[in-house]
Amino acid sequence: MNTKSGTGVNMAQTALILIDVQQGFDHPKWGQRNNPAAEQYMAALLQHWREQEQPVVHVRHQSQEPDSPLRAGQEGFEFKALARPLPGETLFTKKVNSGFIGTELEAWLQAKGIKQLVIAGLTTDHCVSTTTRMAGNLGFSVQLVADACATFDRPGVNGELIAAEEIHRIHLASLHNEFCVVKNTSDVIAAHTK
Repeated sequence: MNTKSGTGVNMAQTALILIDVQQGFDHPKWGQRNNPAAEQYMAALLQHWREQEQPVVHVRHQSQEPDSPLRAGQEGFEFKALARPLPGETLFTKKVNSGFIGTELEAWLQAKGIKQLVIAGLTTDHCVSTTTRMAGNLGFSVQLVADACATFDRPGVNGELIAAEEIHRIHLASLHNEFCVVKNTSDVIAAHTK
């Protein structure tokens, strides 16, 4: 397990990874969402990492589904304004749930000597969870930022509606102390300040 808390972490080797902060997740097709403030926390993390001149990685999803708002060439494929990459920031585009599959993310992190990751983005139970699980299994020390993630209501296998907040909490609980340490934005920023 990779459960380092981040205390005493060398900031030069801690990358912020923002996952799928794309306009397509504002589409009504997704349904009800939890944590409407998530993007503000993502923006706070991003601003802090930029001010600290630490590595920022943007991961976006390029859906292969014909009716997805996240397909390339559509407005929904673009980043939300508060998380738009700046020139010089690293960007990887994925076609599956993990930021490590079909991209050079792992090789890039290894080449930079980065061993600690802070992960936030959309959605908690899909691409955020999958990327976090893989990062932990690949040997990275991961902090997952609970208040800088969100998800949507989803039907259960028996047709019952499962609320987004319940999905969010359960996924965070299953990841915590197994693949990552779950923290909130304020604690992460406090721990990652020079």
